[in-house]
Amino acid sequence: VQLQASGGGLVQPGGSLRLSCAASGSILSFKAVAWYRQAPGKQRDWVARIIGGGTTEYAASVKGRFTISRNGAKNSVYLQMNSLSPEGTAAYFCNAAKGSSTYWGQGTLVTVSS
Repeated sequence: VQLQASGGGLVQPGGSLRLSCAASGSILSFKAVAWYRQAPGKQRDWVARIIGGGTTEYAASVKGRFTISRNGAKNSVYLQMNSLSPEGTAAYFCNAAKGSSTYWGQGTLVTVSS
C-alpha cells in the first residue's frame, strides 16, 4: 500500500488549502484514513479521520474549519483547510489503517505566513 500526499504550500493567514492523499489501492478498503500534522520541533498530532462507513471525526483545534472527505472513484482522501492560522504550519501526513496494519504517506508541507 502506498499513500501519496500532496497539495501543501504557502498560504496567508485566513486562507485555505486542500490536501490530497492518493492511495495505490481502493481507498474504501481501509478501516479508516486520517490526517496528522507535525509542526517543527513538535510531536505528530492527529487532525481528522474518516472511518469506513463515512463517519468523520476532528481534533478540537480544527473542528469547524477543516473538512475531511473521500472520493472512492479516485482512491483519494482530501483535507479542506479553511481559516488557516500560523499554528497550522506543519508537515501534514495521511495515514491509513487496514486490518492490523497502518500505512503512512510522505508529508506535504503547509506554511501559513504573511
